[in-house]
Amino acid sequence: MSVVLGLDSGGTKTVLALADRDGQVTLLRHGPGLDPSTGNDWAGDLKILLASDGKGLDAAVLGLPFHDEVERYSREQSATAQALIPGKTLVQNDVRIAFDGALAGRAGVLALAGTGSMAWASLNGPDDPHIRVGGWGDAFGDEGSAYWIGREALAIVSRHLDGRLSAPEFSGGLLSAAGIKPEELIGWCYGLENRRMEFAKLAFTVSALAEAGDPAAEHLLQAAADHLTAHIAAAWAQTGEATPLAWSYAGGVLSSDLVRRYIAARIGSDPVPPRLPPIGGALLRAAALAGWATDAAWIDRLSQSLRLHFANDDLQQKGE
Repeated sequence: MSVVLGLDSGGTKTVLALADRDGQVTLLRHGPGLDPSTGNDWAGDLKILLASDGKGLDAAVLGLPFHDEVERYSREQSATAQALIPGKTLVQNDVRIAFDGALAGRAGVLALAGTGSMAWASLNGPDDPHIRVGGWGDAFGDEGSAYWIGREALAIVSRHLDGRLSAPEFSGGLLSAAGIKPEELIGWCYGLENRRMEFAKLAFTVSALAEAGDPAAEHLLQAAADHLTAHIAAAWAQTGEATPLAWSYAGGVLSSDLVRRYIAARIGSDPVPPRLPPIGGALLRAAALAGWATDAAWIDRLSQSLRLHFANDDLQQKGE
């Protein structure tokens, strides 16, 4: 059986999938994030994820963090992928495959806000450039990302504990979710092995507090929406199109209806729901690399198959 392989990896997790010529997913596998900046053995983790006999593999596309951003990482990622998957193998930035999945060949801009943040835009013609805005990393960028939200949330907690502002419900909710006491905050923070990932996890608590009406959480998510709107607007402008392009989204932060509504109000248009998730974008690119026909019906079948597999995974995790 002929199959293609897609892989989507961000700062915290990785999804690998195989799909056949009919657009049916034959394998879905999860693993840790393959972020080369953490110092972890990302190449060893990738090798474990790829453990397979490889029979019938026509092409593979891997979306990896920092690819085409840091030259050393990009060389290592491409060389490792080619060594592990000989043949038609392409390594792309993880945001590029999210763009490919969400727009599925359509002109537009993708706002991605997961552990990091970036906007990616293109008119999507054969010779049209692909434009990136943001994605500068947590040291001085990634505004509006889950990491950024988590870091800003902790700053609010620290100011509340100092008496510089009053945010008792917000601070109590965040500390409780992290399982720490106020006096343990500094030790917890600077004792983390992966501060970027652990800070990013706090964004889920902020989102829940905002949905419950907490004003500090709402204000923080509005600030995140301001940053992400600026990403989208800058990407639009660089395409040279006078009329704003359609925009779509990916990443955990933008799974929040509230954040999407904030951005839509600032932009003046609602988002286009993603046609495929990022892993679907990797599979779509791999199918094109293999020379397969990938019409609208094929994309629809792939989308439905991925939804079923993800739903089954959720049921298994819940023990149902």
